[in-house]
Amino acid sequence: MPNSPANKVLRVILVDDDLSRATAVEARLREVGFEVLSVIPTASGLLFQMAQQEPDVVIIALDSPDRDVLESLAIASTHNPRPVVMFSEAGDQGFITDAIRAGVTAYQAEDINPTRVRAAIDIAVAQFSAFNNLREELDETRRQLEERKLVEKAKGLLMSLHKVEEEEAFATLRKLAMDKNRTLGETAREVISILERSKPKGRQR
Repeated sequence: MPNSPANKVLRVILVDDDLSRATAVEARLREVGFEVLSVIPTASGLLFQMAQQEPDVVIIALDSPDRDVLESLAIASTHNPRPVVMFSEAGDQGFITDAIRAGVTAYQAEDINPTRVRAAIDIAVAQFSAFNNLREELDETRRQLEERKLVEKAKGLLMSLHKVEEEEAFATLRKLAMDKNRTLGETAREVISILERSKPKGRQR
């Protein structure tokens, strides 16, 4: 945020189809410390603007948002997600749900208000950060689970093919990992690949 410890100035793209309102919102954003990269009247050029300017936050204030907006946001959130605030009184519950799924971080069921826009951005950035933290934790949990499965499989192969106990099999994996300066999971995957190729094949008829 503009007043964060790092004093980072957030860079914003504003999509607003009301010129006078957009002018007021842009002025307010600059006043409270945001850098407004561009103001566009429709979402038709949003993907291009996001790719070219790489904003920190996107604000969408359209009187009648349509599915094209959501499609653009869905594509953007897949490749380069960022906080998105959408203001609109027109959306029903179904549209709001679809908007959140498409990547809208904070949906405000009201017209954009220059005096309250900063608070909405603060909320969106905080929610986006919290979601990213949860996603990173989930990814790490999945990675650890996958590594555990690989280690168990590698131990099983070592025990079966080399007739060793589980403790010795694990010690072998750990030593290999240390010797090659690799993770236990990477070492286990390599050991599995090697041992499965060396398995005795069934008798051919």
